[in-house]
Amino acid sequence: MFEFDQYLGFLAFLTILTIGFWLLIFLATFVVPYWIGGSLIERVKEIMEERKAKQNKA
Repeated sequence: MFEFDQYLGFLAFLTILTIGFWLLIFLATFVVPYWIGGSLIERVKEIMEERKAKQNKA
């Protein structure tokens, strides 16, 4: 059936595939939403500061 080196190659392939799958899930569910949410919060803060600066000038 399989020789030992083929078995090790198959295990390495499955390991890399599994790590890639879980990394994709982690990035899609935690990192990207955190990044987008943080950038939106920072943009809202900048807009609020711009409005305060305009009100203080007027």
